[in-house]
Amino acid sequence: MSSVRLRDATEADVLVFFDHQLDPEANRMAAFGAADPTDRAAFLVRWARILADDAVVAKAIEFDGRVVGHVLRFSQFGEPEVSYWIDRAYWGMGLASAALREYLELDPVRPLYARAAVDNVGSLRVLDKCGFVAVGEDVGFAEGRGEEVEEFILRLDA
Repeated sequence: MSSVRLRDATEADVLVFFDHQLDPEANRMAAFGAADPTDRAAFLVRWARILADDAVVAKAIEFDGRVVGHVLRFSQFGEPEVSYWIDRAYWGMGLASAALREYLELDPVRPLYARAAVDNVGSLRVLDKCGFVAVGEDVGFAEGRGEEVEEFILRLDA
C-alpha cells in the first residue's frame, strides 16, 4: 500500500475538499456538516476563515499523489478538537487511521477531543485505533441528516 502523507492545506485544496463533501452518504455519516453541502460560496468562505485562522491546524491528506481528505484541529466549546474527512472512494483502506496517526505524531496538544455520531462505526473505529476513549455523549441537530443525532465525545490524553 502506498503511504499517506500530510501537508499544510492550501487554497488550491479547497475545491477538492468541496467535491469530497458533496457525497450524500459521506454527509450522512459525518452528520454534523454544512447545512447545504452544495453551497460552494459558503464552503469557500468557511475554508477561507479556516486557512486564515492561526489557531486552526489544517492538513491535506494525500494518497498516491492525490488529495483524498483533510484533518483539522480547531477549538470547540473551549477545547481542542480534531476532525477529519476522507473521500468516500477511499473508505475502508485504512487511510483515515494512517492520516490521524500521522497527525497525532505532529501535534502535541493534549488532551485532544473528537466527536462522532454513535452510528458512525467507521469513524469510531479510527478514533479507537488512535487511542481516543469515549468520555461522554451529546445530542445535536445534524445538518447532514436533518435531525437530532446522538454523538460520542472522545478524548486522547497521551
